[in-house]
Amino acid sequence: MTGEPRAAGAFQERVVGVGSGAGAVAPRELATEDMVLNIGPQHPSTHGVLRLRITLDGERIVAAEPIVGYMHRGAEKLFEVRDYRQIIVLANRHDWLSAFANELGVVIAVERMLGMEVPRRAVWARTLLAELNRVLNHLMFLGSYPLELGAITPVFYAFHERETLQHVMEEISGGRMHYMFNRVGGLKEDLPLGWLDRTARAVADVRRRLPDIENLISGNEIFLARTRGVGVLSPEMIMQYGVSGPIARASGVDFDLRRDEPYLAYGELPVQVVTRTAGDCHARFQVLLDQVKVSLDLADACLERLRELPPGPINQRLPKILKAPEGHTYAWTESPLGINGYYLVSRGEKTPWRLKLRSASFNNIQVLREILPGNLVADMIAILGSMFFVVGDIDK
Repeated sequence: MTGEPRAAGAFQERVVGVGSGAGAVAPRELATEDMVLNIGPQHPSTHGVLRLRITLDGERIVAAEPIVGYMHRGAEKLFEVRDYRQIIVLANRHDWLSAFANELGVVIAVERMLGMEVPRRAVWARTLLAELNRVLNHLMFLGSYPLELGAITPVFYAFHERETLQHVMEEISGGRMHYMFNRVGGLKEDLPLGWLDRTARAVADVRRRLPDIENLISGNEIFLARTRGVGVLSPEMIMQYGVSGPIARASGVDFDLRRDEPYLAYGELPVQVVTRTAGDCHARFQVLLDQVKVSLDLADACLERLRELPPGPINQRLPKILKAPEGHTYAWTESPLGINGYYLVSRGEKTPWRLKLRSASFNNIQVLREILPGNLVADMIAILGSMFFVVGDIDK
């Protein structure tokens, strides 16, 4: 300590160094401050490039801010300079695990603007392919989520089942991820001969082997300890942030567009909406697993109906230059990750004047700022993985 002269002969004491033994002389708490830590930006992987800026007090998170935009491609501006055929090839890429579902929103919006009725055969085929795509999406997360918590084996089982369904999807469309099989007015072409039987066998194989994935994880004590009671998301928070899909249903929000505002052939199908009430990481995983079973049942129902339908057209004949009439419309679909909305504004030209995309992942990831604070850093990975997002779907 040093003394500095002040007015009226007073002295001011100033501590210039504190060592480990200083407490015996001047007992006081050491000054501390929160640590700001950047998580990411990660390299492009299954989920994509995301950055989280978190504030830590020791090992506990006190604030979290998702920082997005590293994969931004300006898709909505690109839509404005493409015609309605070219838009489809862009729209199926923002969520690369749900390409067919992304195509659907665009073609449904344009068909509504045109007042076009799609052939029944195309409606049921679209519904079947949408559910197969849903299973492919969910299997990816069912395998990758345990991997993020240290369980390596489930991802190999999940990818085996994905390959079983990928074979039939690739056979009909020629693509493994970006199918480009939807067209305004229907589908690109008719179903190949014998494809329905091969798809039925693939669905049966996946259903038969799905318990293997479930048994690997459901009884794992480490997985249960890392996920139960962790990252609880309340229904009120779901509503405030517009979270949708399996994440919302895991918190007890009983809403699914396929049942509540049916599109395609869902109005003629018994859509079972899977919900949980815990709202934690484990509940979100369980909803995803049960949703796979529901989608396989819906796929079987579509296959049975397609066999009953008489031969007929799979699409509508379109003019060489397709123009949507002047006006606007909004189409939303229940994509695998949640609600995707497409707001289309047309000036009567071959390109949209505006096509606004409301993606599920954007809303789902924003709620991290609410559920991460109060948790340990070690639990952050468990929470982050259970949000089931694709970063391209956030950035667009």
